[in-house]
Amino acid sequence: MAKATEKRIYLTRHAEAEHNVSEDYSIPDAPLTPRGREQAAALNEATKDTVQATADLLITSGLRRTLSTTVIGYPALRKRLEAAGKPVLVLPQLQEVNDLPCDTGSPREVLEADPEYVGLDLSLLTPDWTSKADFYAASPPAIAARARWVRHWLRARPEARIALVAHGDFLRYLTTGRNTHEPWANVEVREYTFAAEEADDADGEAWLVPVRRVAKEGEDEPTSSEHTATAA
Repeated sequence: MAKATEKRIYLTRHAEAEHNVSEDYSIPDAPLTPRGREQAAALNEATKDTVQATADLLITSGLRRTLSTTVIGYPALRKRLEAAGKPVLVLPQLQEVNDLPCDTGSPREVLEADPEYVGLDLSLLTPDWTSKADFYAASPPAIAARARWVRHWLRARPEARIALVAHGDFLRYLTTGRNTHEPWANVEVREYTFAAEEADDADGEAWLVPVRRVAKEGEDEPTSSEHTATAA
């Protein structure tokens, strides 16, 4: 079991998706654009000798844009881990924060029928993962609690190096506990570690602290929270 303060968590925002370009947040489970697929391929080139060569676990949100970014952007890591019996783990708790159609995932059976996602471990996608209610509610307290859950889950994992693919707004909550609207580019990868071991974690938040930027292949495309804040 790796010490928490020696772990490395590689946080990755997905590549450009259709709603990022059109700012049409009514697109259901918005997929990557052709340019987004190119960005994800560039992520592969940028990380094949770093993150992909060293990570012990690959996890992703269950939305289409994160699944596709993971498949295209981290293929060598996926292949290496699958050979060791560790398929890509799809974690519903990493989903985006808002209850808009673009930020609401597809049912597990729909994703299982998509050839691009064959081989991914979708077993944790329970029927309520698309509900945007209770644990998955879009309220700031619920989102902060979900982000805290993910930090605790990451800290409790035995792996020393974990690659994670998620969304701009959720990554802000994950790293700061709130939506700071700090720019986070498409296919930007930032390396984090934990601020303290569990025994020394005074407030129980399992905070992450930044180490360095690993890659940045896209632009600072807006998230749905930035759109709704502007509209308000």
